[in-house]
Amino acid sequence: MPAVSKGDGMRGLAVFISDIRNCKSKEAEIKRINKELANIRSKFKGDKALDGYSKKKYVCKLLFIFLLGHDIDFGHMEAVNLLSSNKYTEKQIGYLFISVLVNSNSDLIRLINNAIKNDLGSRNPTFMNLALHCIANVGSREMAEAFASEIPKILVAGDTMDSVKQSAALCLLRLYRTSPDLVSVGEWTSRVVHLLNDQHLGVVTAATSLITALAQKNPDDFKTSVALAVARLSRIVTSASIDLQDYTYYFVAAPWLSVKLLRLLQCYPPPEDAALRSRLTECLETILNKAQEPPKSKKVQHSNAKNAVLFEAIALIIHHDSEPTLLVRACNQLGQFLQHRETNLRYLALESMCTLASSEFSHEAVKTHIETVINALKTERDVSVRQRAVDLLYAMCDRSNAKQIVAEMLTYLETADYSIREEIVLKVAILAEKYAVDYTWYVDTILNLIRIAGDYVSEEVWYRVIQIVINRDDVQGYAAKTVFEALQAPACHENLVKVGGYILGEFGNLIAGDSRSSPLVQFDLLHSKFHLCSVPTRALLLSAYIKFINLFPEVKTTIQEVLRSDSQLRNADVELQQRAVEYLRLSCVATTDVLATVLEEMPPFPERESSILAKLKKKKGSGKLPDMDDTRRNVNGSTENSGDAANSTDTTNKVSSQSFTDVLNLNSTPSGGASLLVDVFSDAASPVPVDMSEEHFCRFVCKNNGVVYENPLLQIGLKSEYRQNLGRMYVFYGNKTSTQFLSFSSSVTSSDVLKTQLNVHPKAVDPVIEGGAQVQQILNIECLSEFSDAPVLSIHFRYGGTLQNIAIKLPVMLNKFFQPTEMTSQDFFQRWKQLGAPQQEVQKIFKAKHPMDTETTKAKILGFGVALLDGVDPNPANFVGAGVIHTKGFQVGCLLRLEPNTQAQMDVGCSGWPEGCGQGDSVLGLCRDLGRWHCRRDGGLNRRQEE
Repeated sequence: MPAVSKGDGMRGLAVFISDIRNCKSKEAEIKRINKELANIRSKFKGDKALDGYSKKKYVCKLLFIFLLGHDIDFGHMEAVNLLSSNKYTEKQIGYLFISVLVNSNSDLIRLINNAIKNDLGSRNPTFMNLALHCIANVGSREMAEAFASEIPKILVAGDTMDSVKQSAALCLLRLYRTSPDLVSVGEWTSRVVHLLNDQHLGVVTAATSLITALAQKNPDDFKTSVALAVARLSRIVTSASIDLQDYTYYFVAAPWLSVKLLRLLQCYPPPEDAALRSRLTECLETILNKAQEPPKSKKVQHSNAKNAVLFEAIALIIHHDSEPTLLVRACNQLGQFLQHRETNLRYLALESMCTLASSEFSHEAVKTHIETVINALKTERDVSVRQRAVDLLYAMCDRSNAKQIVAEMLTYLETADYSIREEIVLKVAILAEKYAVDYTWYVDTILNLIRIAGDYVSEEVWYRVIQIVINRDDVQGYAAKTVFEALQAPACHENLVKVGGYILGEFGNLIAGDSRSSPLVQFDLLHSKFHLCSVPTRALLLSAYIKFINLFPEVKTTIQEVLRSDSQLRNADVELQQRAVEYLRLSCVATTDVLATVLEEMPPFPERESSILAKLKKKKGSGKLPDMDDTRRNVNGSTENSGDAANSTDTTNKVSSQSFTDVLNLNSTPSGGASLLVDVFSDAASPVPVDMSEEHFCRFVCKNNGVVYENPLLQIGLKSEYRQNLGRMYVFYGNKTSTQFLSFSSSVTSSDVLKTQLNVHPKAVDPVIEGGAQVQQILNIECLSEFSDAPVLSIHFRYGGTLQNIAIKLPVMLNKFFQPTEMTSQDFFQRWKQLGAPQQEVQKIFKAKHPMDTETTKAKILGFGVALLDGVDPNPANFVGAGVIHTKGFQVGCLLRLEPNTQAQMDVGCSGWPEGCGQGDSVLGLCRDLGRWHCRRDGGLNRRQEE
């Protein structure tokens, strides 16, 4: 970088900054800034022959004012003019101003692009670096369209200086991350890969970052990089620190480059070439050996750099999963960190060992550290480390240690942090079921689980224990006896009452021979809990009572008296009242044979995947935990499936658990098989026809996050954010099955008219979604003009050999591009009265679908996108809102007024500002079409009507 002369000190800027710092109050600061802005504006307008130094000084002042939090609406052209200067400092300030203040949609982009092209073609390395930095900082789609084809040429050119190559590689990486569809290395692929052989390690570091990103999407195109990366890594790890003196960090040779090379190698399987594979193994062994050497420095920077390389090497060993010696050595190395005084190292060691536990080579080695992990669970202060310890215990569990691990988890559960209790409950339930040799132990464990953490035992857990008890005759009597004894406690959790009611209703006869658990004693015990339970549990107990009449005729009279009581027949809850009436009538009119037929024992459930696994997968997503695939992998890549816990999304975690737990059909109506429990023995499903789904579309009018589609195979969640005319939508695809989705792809289609009004640019999505896993796709959205239609998201994938086709209507509406606007009462009604033309106003009368709750209505209006103006309307019962719809071409103001009346009718007025005539009708029409407020137009007339 050229040296800055003393004349470039810009004394005026220093004085201005000093004045700002010396201001005693906010008002004084604003006054000084306004004075300076007025001076700069007059200089820019009045002095046409302003020299470069003065422009640079004033642009710097504008930049400083902007960084203080004030808006800057002029000076952009002067900054662009600085780009044509031949002085480094002036050009630098121009690029800095543009990088910070110029919007990607600015009219000046074309001028800026021309200046950048001139600097890129100047072959002046200083100017080329400034231009490349500006492109990377802005990183807009327009920049990518203009320069994505030029930068690779600069990167591979033989006469390009090393510093420019570094900037070009990182600039190209930035553009690839923002607009991957526009960046294509193409014919330059081999030359880009060969940058790994460059003599300058800075170029190699930048090129490695670029190649890693490109290889993740197109691994076949960059597979030649593996040999070069291994060769470069070998030279680094075998060299003395003095050989790479410029790139040695606290006695560690090129740690950043080593980490990047190891990450690049994780994009590929182990090398097939024996010599190359041997060389890579030597590198990894050398890294593990160096970790055992005494530290060369006591400073934390040395240990951090050394451990960064070590953990990345271990990650590569785990990824390859083909060298038993290396896997065991990695496990032993991680075991040393489990008791390290540094919390971060303990956390990382536990996290890495979770993955190691899934390998057949290192699983036994991981198990040797079980006592250390259990001790960490008991003594660790950091809750995140304790959570990783729970994950590791779950991963290392097998039949030999299941009882010990489950017992330790139950003990820890009593004092566990509330945020992870539900996850521990799910893991205990899964392990108890999976490794239960004796199902009496399983029943004891689940009942103990409910006793310790009943509030965190989800419906999936107690549904599953009932399903298992029904399917296994050998445990039914023991389960009935154990539940009966557990219910005798003075305080029982409601989940225990549910389990007890169901099991005793089915198998209470197996323990009725003992006078201590006679039919009447069983009934009295259950009924003593009745008044303490919620409505769904009471409904279940009523079903148990009618089952008792079939099992024990001697208690028929007692149960009929309970069913005949006013508290049942006149219950305020319709469900309980209906059950009491129907069960009472059934017990009176039905013969013994009819009762035995209607109330016969539940048949065994078909063998299905446990719904608890699905629940745990969702919890893993909400906790941002690493993938935990409890599979024992073989060298040839085959797997022996067991439980797993894959990532999902915060969005999917908020969905009602009802969709996962309709196993016993206790609280829901039959749903035609729309259950998450997939019969693992069933044949492949028939092809699913393409059917446009709009089921949840209306719900997104006033919200941006939630589940937009769900079926037994796939769940799609959305998370959106909008700013002015731009939006970004995160689409989460969750595989609800245990089988891979193959050839997964998605595309967004729009009508010809909508394409001129709305741009939607989807990013690529992974073609394979593992069972129970979730992937994310980003959609970038730009509003060009007003629109009323919505784009369609089409999803295609193969499940069980069958092609699945799904189409959903994306909830992108015009009101998403609202920007709330605050107004005073005078301004609001003055503008309201100005908008009297028919094309500027629309008014609707409609009956509210739900009671008019004030807070709910306010939330809906705010969710719609406008600002809620309190105290503006003279009638305090009315709701008033204002906002501006932003499109690329224009902005449209909109006023909204909601007038409730005593008949729960609403009179909605929505007006557009003069520059947007007709747009108010479009906005309200959108609201009407989406059915949030079921408006009805009355022939376009502006009058009231009764409904």
